[in-house]
Amino acid sequence: MTLVLIFTFTMVSFAQKNEIKAIEKALKNSNYADAKSAVSAAESLMSNMDDKMKANFLFLKAQALYAGGAASDTDMNKVVATLEELKDHESSIGKLRYTEQANEMKTEIYNSYLKKANDAFNNKNIGVASKAYENIYKISPKDTIYLYNAALLSAQNNDYETSLKHFIKLKEIGFTDIKMNYIATNKETGVDEFFQQKDSRDFAVKTLKTHINPVDKKEESKRANIVKNIAFIYVSQDETEKALASIKDAKEEFPDDNNLILTEATIQIKIGNNEKAFELFREALKREPDNPDLNYNVGITAMEVEQYDVAKSAFEQALKLKPDYANAALNLSFLEVNKGNVLNDEMNTLGNSAADNRRYDELKAQKNELFQAGAEILERFVTNNPNLKNADIYNQLANIYSALGETDKYKANKDKAKAIEEGN
Repeated sequence: MTLVLIFTFTMVSFAQKNEIKAIEKALKNSNYADAKSAVSAAESLMSNMDDKMKANFLFLKAQALYAGGAASDTDMNKVVATLEELKDHESSIGKLRYTEQANEMKTEIYNSYLKKANDAFNNKNIGVASKAYENIYKISPKDTIYLYNAALLSAQNNDYETSLKHFIKLKEIGFTDIKMNYIATNKETGVDEFFQQKDSRDFAVKTLKTHINPVDKKEESKRANIVKNIAFIYVSQDETEKALASIKDAKEEFPDDNNLILTEATIQIKIGNNEKAFELFREALKREPDNPDLNYNVGITAMEVEQYDVAKSAFEQALKLKPDYANAALNLSFLEVNKGNVLNDEMNTLGNSAADNRRYDELKAQKNELFQAGAEILERFVTNNPNLKNADIYNQLANIYSALGETDKYKANKDKAKAIEEGN
């Protein structure tokens, strides 16, 4: 019986070594398909491996799955899990033979995903970028900002299920991203630059003297924004009660955040409860009636839900409080232009009869009046802000005058916009 057991153990050990050698040989030749096959064959023998062989196998398995950086997202997740298993195993046996190499591989994977995410984002491949940022978080759970990026991009890509999952996770782990930004102005370029550490910034200012105007700026918490996104996703899924419950929780945590009130107002409008929505608008403005940004946000919120009279009043108040509020002027102008564009629907349905031609002329005259009103809003804004350096204002004026057929005014405003965009 003893001889049989010894013989069996010897055969198992021999088989383990053969499979390990098969993986090593395939990896040496960069034959990752064969390496993965050999890994699969060796998996069943893993329970009989000694500690040293198990560590060796886990490292080879990670390399086989990694495939020189060509692994799929699924395999890359397995690579990270295998590397963590390897590190835990070596830590438990007190022999860190492969741990340093495992950390180096993990860093390489991290950097490859970061490059993939940034390249995809810059190329407007939002889905790929979102998944890559999610994978970075899986590799390094302490880097929660990448899960936040993944959540935002998933929503932008209309993948609301994934986005909701990420936002809920961020809420559960208490993510805020509150941090101190260390800023100083580059003397040569005049541009504000961010430093990772206060010491680095101070060294540039005091010792190198390449920067001036050091400022410590605390970044606001993203927690309220997370809750708002959760609420909006619930609304899109017709989960109104969950949405309002989410806002209620957030208001208890951030009682002074007027943006939460605006978010709730938007939800109330979407479910047809306009009376409650306007009550919330009044509540927000009652708290800060002289806050131009709040008035502007009320205008944006009202405009998004097509409450244009409320939006107009809010934008006008924002401009009254802050006469150089360019975005308020732009949106106020847009409201007039949009009224004119709405007339296109009827104009496009008219035929060629005499009655239709008269109606077409009437609508065209109304449209031109509305476009002219939109232009006048911006012209007044320019007059009140003679040192204006805002290309958007002039581009909008150019677009309006182009639609009105006023070529000289179109060209003049287009030239002004171009000069500003070119830094002149």
